[in-house]
Amino acid sequence: QVQLVESGGGLVQAGGSLRLSCAASGRNFGTYGMGWFRQAPGKERKFVAAINRIGSSRYNSDYVKGRFTISRNNAKNTLYLQMNSRRPKDEALYYCAAHLYGRVSSAVKDYGSWGQGTQVTVSS
Repeated sequence: QVQLVESGGGLVQAGGSLRLSCAASGRNFGTYGMGWFRQAPGKERKFVAAINRIGSSRYNSDYVKGRFTISRNNAKNTLYLQMNSRRPKDEALYYCAAHLYGRVSSAVKDYGSWGQGTQVTVSS
């Protein structure tokens, strides 16, 4: 099983940019499809973006399409989320997760390893 630790969260002004990182340890990072999710207070956890094992295919939710970019560096065992044009609704706790079956999907239930989350706050 892979262990995941997110970092890079913080306070950013609306319209600004931020890059989140997710460091992986344990089993071979390159065998996992990976995803980013977010959860606002009192709301359910929602899909943000996903990337396949080798980084050749990316999937974004409609509400971040064109603004957020997911990427990975398997040599560094790290997943990234570049967030541009931040909006107040982007404020949430952001989690990275590893897919249970080596694929990618948007369903929370398909991911078995989760980090502890990193908080992103957007000031207007």
